[in-house]
Amino acid sequence: MKIVVVSAGLSSPSSTRLLADRLAAATLQHVDAETEVIELRELATEIAQHFVTGFPPARLAAALDAVAAADGLIAVTPVFAASYSGLFKSFFDLIDKDALTGKPVLLGATGGTARHSLVTEHALRPLFTYLRALVLPTAVYAASEDWGEEGLAQRIARAGAELARFTAPATLPGAGTAPDVDTAPDVDTAAAIAPRSPTGAITSVDPADGFVTVPFEQRLAALRVP
Repeated sequence: MKIVVVSAGLSSPSSTRLLADRLAAATLQHVDAETEVIELRELATEIAQHFVTGFPPARLAAALDAVAAADGLIAVTPVFAASYSGLFKSFFDLIDKDALTGKPVLLGATGGTARHSLVTEHALRPLFTYLRALVLPTAVYAASEDWGEEGLAQRIARAGAELARFTAPATLPGAGTAPDVDTAPDVDTAAAIAPRSPTGAITSVDPADGFVTVPFEQRLAALRVP
């Protein structure tokens, strides 16, 4: 299993990269996965070349392929003019339109003031919903004053647990579970994500019953008149 981290920070060191790393670490506390970090500032020239020529240079092609093949994605951007950065948007403009379909995506953003805290909801979430990704309920915004505060650490921990839950392989009835994965049902997260699921809808979110997922084809067949 592989989790790809996309960081659009421009400086070095970068608070955007720091948030991305902390989100990845929080996820790995719950699931055993390989991680790959893509620093967009290192690909800025290649991204511009792709727009002009229509062909991605080798490093950019590898990054796009990594995102498409990932089991889960962490995407973090600095806030520019109350939205995601142009570099961040340009990279995801180059992603194949079907590459993120059904893929769990954890969103993050950094900014200098708490006034931009809703950027994850009015800018980032619509972008990834358009790309048909499974956007996790908890998105993490970190303003300058948030670093070192308990509230930020709690949001990061919750978001990482959500991503781990939706990237962990499903366990078949009667099969054993990985000892380092928390498989307890997360009712709130499941209920929030279920309407966007490309494989079906959760018809039971009672922890006592577990989750029942009905594939779309089965639901469609049930509606047909014999």
